[in-house]
Amino acid sequence: MSKDQLILGIETSCDETAIAIVRNGREIAANVVASQIESHKRFGGVVPEIASRHHVEEITIVLEEALKQAEVKMEDIDAIAVTEGPGLVGALLIGVNAAKALAFAHQKPLVPVHHIAGHIYANRLLTEMKFPLLSLVVSGGHTELVYMKEHGHFEVIGETRDDAAGEAYDKVARVLNMPYPGGPHIDRLAHEGIAVIPLPRAWLEEGSYDFSFSGLKSAVINTVHNAEQRGESIAPEDLAASFQESVIEVLVEKTVRAANEYGVGQVLLAGGVAANKGLRKALEEAFGKSEGIELVIPPLSLCTDNAAMIAAAGSVMFEKGIRGSLALNANPGLDIEKYN
Repeated sequence: MSKDQLILGIETSCDETAIAIVRNGREIAANVVASQIESHKRFGGVVPEIASRHHVEEITIVLEEALKQAEVKMEDIDAIAVTEGPGLVGALLIGVNAAKALAFAHQKPLVPVHHIAGHIYANRLLTEMKFPLLSLVVSGGHTELVYMKEHGHFEVIGETRDDAAGEAYDKVARVLNMPYPGGPHIDRLAHEGIAVIPLPRAWLEEGSYDFSFSGLKSAVINTVHNAEQRGESIAPEDLAASFQESVIEVLVEKTVRAANEYGVGQVLLAGGVAANKGLRKALEEAFGKSEGIELVIPPLSLCTDNAAMIAAAGSVMFEKGIRGSLALNANPGLDIEKYN
């Protein structure tokens, strides 16, 4: 009887200290996340220095809890997967150095993982990936369409040219005096309003799969300022609904077009904004009409940053023979295509 593969994943790219243990690349044995949202909320965004300090304080506590929940010891672990990048350099360094210390102390292989690859592989914790596939990655810092012909192969066919969708949500939320993080608040408010305010859709050049949300964000800000100057009031729920409709229409239409052009059989949703109810519903409706294309949407717990996704990606990379040395460093600008 073969022994189960156990991968320990570490994720500290931004403001969550997370450690998970995944069995055989598909089964979560433990997934512990220490969030820092309350610490950053009063600043209206993540403060890198504060994030790094919290990671230092939490990482050993989170590690002990993950091992306890999984009912395993470090000697049972086959490899340690860690987010190498992209992310905040100070935050990444805490996870990378913790992983190197564990790998050295327990003589375990070290597996570097790309953060976005982790988000994509979160879907493998639900169902096996079927190639070729397309992943729509939507988070605070990334909006990308990634084509995969096999495990470990990432081809970016569309990406944001300015603000990512998550950034646009946070900036619009700030205009509406909503707390950080703004995305969930805009999503909730949008369901109470009607999309009656005309806002632009950035389709860019014909056939382009790139995204741009900076103009939309500016249009919302101008709409609010112009109304204030005229002494008029705008229903915030209608503004939220109009903004969300504009974002979702572009995301969904480009994803459907790319999925058909590239002939994929599976579309994966990934990233923090994947928790958006409006986006999830619109994708379900769009792909409900597409025969032969399976849509996979992760549960909310696997949308935001977590370490189970890093362990899931790490399992595949471990099997492909990818290893990091004790010279591994944080790489805040790591390119997913160069990670292939």
